Amino acid sequence: MIQESPASAALGAVPDSPPPTPTTGADAILRVLEEEGAEVCFGIPGGAILPLYDALARGTSLRHVLACHEQGAGHMAEAYARATGRPGVVFATSGPGATNLVTPIADAQMDSTPLVCVTGQVRAELIGTQAFQECDIVGVTRPLVKGSWLVRDPAELAATVRAAYRLAASGRPGPVLVDVPRDAQAAAVEWVPAGGGARGRRGRPRPRPEKRASERDVLAVARAIEAAERPVLYVGGGAVAAAAGPVVARLAEAGGIPVVTTLMAKGVVPESHPLNFGCPGMHGGKWANWALNMADLIVAVGARFDDRVTGRVEEFAPAAKVAHFDVDPAEIGKIRHAELPVLGDLRDAVARTRDALAAPADSAAWLRLVRGWRERFPLRYATGGPGLRGPQVLEHLAAAVAGHEEVIWTTGVGQHQMWAMQYLPCERPRSFLTSGGHGTMGFGLPAAIGARAARPEATVVCVDGDGSFLMTCQELGTAVAERLPVVVVVLDNGGLGMVRQWQEMFYDGRLSQVRPAPQADIAAVARGFGARAFTVRIEGELCAAFGAALACGETCVLDVKVEPGERLYPMIEPGAAAVDVREHPGT
Repeated sequence: MIQESPASAALGAVPDSPPPTPTTGADAILRVLEEEGAEVCFGIPGGAILPLYDALARGTSLRHVLACHEQGAGHMAEAYARATGRPGVVFATSGPGATNLVTPIADAQMDSTPLVCVTGQVRAELIGTQAFQECDIVGVTRPLVKGSWLVRDPAELAATVRAAYRLAASGRPGPVLVDVPRDAQAAAVEWVPAGGGARGRRGRPRPRPEKRASERDVLAVARAIEAAERPVLYVGGGAVAAAAGPVVARLAEAGGIPVVTTLMAKGVVPESHPLNFGCPGMHGGKWANWALNMADLIVAVGARFDDRVTGRVEEFAPAAKVAHFDVDPAEIGKIRHAELPVLGDLRDAVARTRDALAAPADSAAWLRLVRGWRERFPLRYATGGPGLRGPQVLEHLAAAVAGHEEVIWTTGVGQHQMWAMQYLPCERPRSFLTSGGHGTMGFGLPAAIGARAARPEATVVCVDGDGSFLMTCQELGTAVAERLPVVVVVLDNGGLGMVRQWQEMFYDGRLSQVRPAPQADIAAVARGFGARAFTVRIEGELCAAFGAALACGETCVLDVKVEPGERLYPMIEPGAAAVDVREHPGT
């Protein structure tokens, strides 16, 4: 959906509206965001978006969080959306400001995150002349967004922003972009509140109703579950977006079905639930991969059969019939043929499947088998030697936060991300925020700040690696200045651990450019931004350091020195079948 600006009639006029009041285009943008229920926005001002920032200065109910880099602002807005289920909002100026949002936009597209980007553009008469800081950001982001608009007519601004906000949250959530020339922001317009100006309740989006899955498709899945001897529920991020976790758990309980969740769905069913068998995939548990690949029925709920889960697709779950629940018709059958497609609202469709379930086959033997695999092939890591191990650190961290009522984890990307998936327990959806499909290093710290802005009562902990942390560490300044305290635990192995592991395993041990130069003193960097910081080198220091960081009420960074050559296991080698799980060599 790429267009100059939508017709007002197509977006729906509001009958019996109150009389218009004079305002500017920039004010209209803010008023629409307020009406739709937005509470926080993130961004950085610049020349082409100064009228919008002037409108912020004149008065708004929105809290603005000033980031240090537009990429960081975009990731903050992503995390805000992921933590709340409501669209995240980010502002950026034209040219480099807008292009710095491309990575968060791509990240949001891959992980189905509702993100509303409002960018400034050069004055309308300068568009196409290569004016200072001009960039066709609509064209640049065209493959990545659900909808994109260049709004030259200030009278269309309110309707366009309203349509964009709702589109971001509807159907399969995703990013949208509204590009506004500076003169359109500054122009006088007549503002008419929608529906009398009533604000959205707690900011909940008001998307169009989703299609309801057909009764025939739902009944077909119920009959398949009843007949299956080795069923598995394969649950992805779409179940989180649809708030379908409770109904997925009820379906699992009714059918005695083991549940495996993707990285993006971690916590959608409490990980303490006896039917939750964790994450499959390249670094998932061997038991979870075997269960998924040896099933005779896979019930996929909002999962997209990512290559990191399927491995070699032609050998993935060869004996399984697939039932695929999804709100996006493009996903069903895209990677793996679905004999039982179910298109429509996931929560409703899964709940109706549960209600239609009569007498499923006895799954006791299947559950015993999967539990036996989990006992036989537990997660393992090396324990010898003087240095700290990444999993060891995270086990201590999990114990340290055990008494906290609400914990949100964020991560960067690398070995630490997968160890966090393996060793950090999650009992709630929207409590593990990470970059999945796009694999964006540097996501963790700005995501933690966005999560803290979204849920200020939560304990927010970012688990990062030194390579990932150094990509966006300047956002510590944002956390301190905006009084959004987070705890950052850096598993510091002095290099790019995942790259090193691949070079050692698949490139005959030839190490190339895996040690950043110069070596940074991460604790000193953190103190330079006004954060508290500790350096931890031995196990005996972990408990005190975690306790101090969690209790101080300030942004705090722990630079935890871990073994530089430690490898991440389990692992499915690239191009291998998903059943060929390589365990820790010491087992």
